[in-house]
Amino acid sequence: MATDSSSTPSNEKPRRARRTRMTGAERRQQLLEIGRTLFAAKGFEATSVEEIAAKAGVSKPVVYEHFGGKEGLYAVVVDREMRRLLDMVTSSLTAGHPRELCEQAALALLDYIEEYTDGFRILVRDSPIPQSTGSFASLISDIATQVEDILGREFKSRGFDPKLAPLYAQALVGMVALTGQWWLDVRRPKKAEVAAHLVNLAWHGLDGLEPKPRLIGHRKQ
Repeated sequence: MATDSSSTPSNEKPRRARRTRMTGAERRQQLLEIGRTLFAAKGFEATSVEEIAAKAGVSKPVVYEHFGGKEGLYAVVVDREMRRLLDMVTSSLTAGHPRELCEQAALALLDYIEEYTDGFRILVRDSPIPQSTGSFASLISDIATQVEDILGREFKSRGFDPKLAPLYAQALVGMVALTGQWWLDVRRPKKAEVAAHLVNLAWHGLDGLEPKPRLIGHRKQ
């Protein structure tokens, strides 16, 4: 009786498929993605090196080798998200008309929240360790700086003091950022509608701006 040469002899064990070994860069990227997900879901304090390593299928020393510990991994995750958000907002400012620029900035922030939800959740938490790129508040200030020149030109053309542009830039960007934090969880109304309402408030508020506003209350300053 002919023997089937393709069959595995009874005394030989089936060979296991070899696991593809990650390069250092691939392993680093994997750890960053796992850390980003865990930090967004649980926060910095509640996330452990053990959990990060277990999710990656590696030992704890591998995490320390790449980042020096949980703090190092967290710092890289935050810095990358800060740069991503700043790049998205600043690169969106392409239109010439001030109202369109307001729309582009609002939509860029909402785009980031929608596409990089985990990253935004991490950014809006109080960071437990110093960051090379600063805090979320400093990031908002950086974005506002991009808007200052636009507002300054608009103020000058309307006969207002352009030195007040930084104050209004902070107010406008802060309004969008805080609304973004609220929209992060509710996701209603739709993104474009949220942006439209933000710009509606900002633009028509600017349109009716008083050159020298005064408080109408009687509280002494």
